[in-house]
Amino acid sequence: EQGLQLLELGGSVEEDYIRISRCFEATRQRCCRLEQDGHRAREQLARVEAERAALEVKLKHARNQVEVEMRKRHRAEAELEKQERKLQLVLDLLMREPWGAEALSREQCSVLSALAGRRLAGALAPVRRSSAVDESCQSLLSHSDISYDRTEDDVVRS
Repeated sequence: EQGLQLLELGGSVEEDYIRISRCFEATRQRCCRLEQDGHRAREQLARVEAERAALEVKLKHARNQVEVEMRKRHRAEAELEKQERKLQLVLDLLMREPWGAEALSREQCSVLSALAGRRLAGALAPVRRSSAVDESCQSLLSHSDISYDRTEDDVVRS
């Protein structure tokens, strides 16, 4: 546009050529800056993509670790319930048998009574969980934000 305006203004041809060449030079310099900006943007994109890929790997490992820990916890809880049932059966047997109370010392009887009382309180609770783990879902991420679906890991992003 500037080149056309210069030609329409008239004046000497040499001045017009100088103005046109200055416009071309300014345009060339802008193109060079844009090319450099594009190169920097591509480099930054490559760095960000590499970081994203590394974070996805970490996320995958974290999901796997959570699954492993959940399986361990479920096994431990099942084993605990199994052992508690066995203990309760033994306590019931000892308390029902006439010879059971006589064979045990007072201290042993009080310990067994305390265990029986604890077991009874545990039976009244809906689900026995470790108090060290906060399962209230009141954390920054709710349980619905955590996906254990592996299909997302396999999707190729374009």
